[in-house]
Amino acid sequence: MNEENVVDAFNNGGIIAYPTEAVFGLGCDPDNEESLKHLLALKQRSAEKGLILLAGNYSQLLPYIDDSKIPQDKRFTMLSRWPDGITQLVPKNSNISPLLSGKFDTIAVRITSQPDVVALCKQTNKPIVSTSANLSGQEPAKTWQTLDPVLSKQVDFIIEGVTLGHSSPSKIMHALTGKVIRT
Repeated sequence: MNEENVVDAFNNGGIIAYPTEAVFGLGCDPDNEESLKHLLALKQRSAEKGLILLAGNYSQLLPYIDDSKIPQDKRFTMLSRWPDGITQLVPKNSNISPLLSGKFDTIAVRITSQPDVVALCKQTNKPIVSTSANLSGQEPAKTWQTLDPVLSKQVDFIIEGVTLGHSSPSKIMHALTGKVIRT
């Protein structure tokens, strides 16, 4: 991975295809409204659904969540579920773009150990938006070589890394209630 180019693409509002735990994701800078709109249009995804933020550590998520609404015991449980494989719905910061949270009062977040993502998040000191690299309703790509050719031509950077080999996309659960939304 050419780290300088991927960081430039991220900082300049580009859409990046990258490996996650199980599938390839598409993402961008969560603070760039135009990038978020472009990503949703590219995916043909409804803005009401919201998006996931993928980070290398918890501190990168703090600007996007309302940590004060997470009781200490729930925070401990939430953090113990990471890294990898579990996306958690947490109270959102009221200042974030509604494109990140959709119609919800929570935001979906996950901490990963996927090295390419961790490196990008470390260099930008931000999480990256994460949604599967496919058009809505189609199967997500598991390798960069199997990315949809239409999508491949429309992204600004492809990280040619490998997933962590998980068999299915992340489980989604509510961090405070433990309710599973997607298995």
